[in-house]
Amino acid sequence: MASSEETSLINNEIPDKIMMEVSAFPSMPRAGFKLRALLNKVDVPLTEIEEILRHDPGLATNVLRLANSAFFGLSTKVGSLKQAVMLLGVKRFAQIAVSACMSKSMEKAVEGYDLSPGELWLHSIAVSNTAEALAKNRKIVETDDVFTPALVHDMGKLVLGKFVKEELQKIESITSNAVPLDVAEHMALGTDHAEIGALILAKWSFPIDIVNAVRWHHNPERIKNSNMQSDIVYLSNQMCQSNADRDSVNGQFANPSSVVLKRLGMKLDQYKEMAVKAHSWMEKLSDTLTFD
Repeated sequence: MASSEETSLINNEIPDKIMMEVSAFPSMPRAGFKLRALLNKVDVPLTEIEEILRHDPGLATNVLRLANSAFFGLSTKVGSLKQAVMLLGVKRFAQIAVSACMSKSMEKAVEGYDLSPGELWLHSIAVSNTAEALAKNRKIVETDDVFTPALVHDMGKLVLGKFVKEELQKIESITSNAVPLDVAEHMALGTDHAEIGALILAKWSFPIDIVNAVRWHHNPERIKNSNMQSDIVYLSNQMCQSNADRDSVNGQFANPSSVVLKRLGMKLDQYKEMAVKAHSWMEKLSDTLTFD
């Protein structure tokens, strides 16, 4: 909720219009719900996966496109769903398939945030990659899925973009005083993209840990009963920020929350080393995936 000081900056009609957009936001594709359910199963027959994708040839094609991208690192190009499952395993394949469900909307240009076609998608995939690498690096076993919240952490921008565009001058005026973008969004619009993303995921019946990880991916210190998912998504997102978001004085990556680093048992130099790798992954991915 906005404070009384923030409320004075907000056009009172905007919050209601945003909530209407959230309500009208498309449901997650049925195939996505079914495929996501596979992540909770130990043994899933290939025929069950094929049955889900059989009625959506476009989705199946997109799954193979992602499976063959540099992000997933297969040494052999795959030409069939069966081959992809055998090489990737059911869980990894299901993650790719859920990603493919999301890609149609996330590959679009996002007004307000000045994101060209595919830019949001590339960032989301890179954050997912970084989140998994970070969880492995820190030997975190408390959660078995950091991929999903990292993938969808910026979903809220798809709704909030046009409102950011309408209030861009006000938002830029606020951020010019070294105020973070998500805070400026809240001051100008009464909400921010993290909160809107969490509302979309709650609407889609995602688990509460994933919803919270998205809701607090800019402010993990504020979440009650903090979990590793929120910390990992926050830190991975920080690592994958563009060069323009680096410290303008010395060109280095902006320092993340010391509280989060401590919770993950990570030193600042380790964070910066991983951030360099994350940017390398992003560059490799952008070379292999093209968008209209």
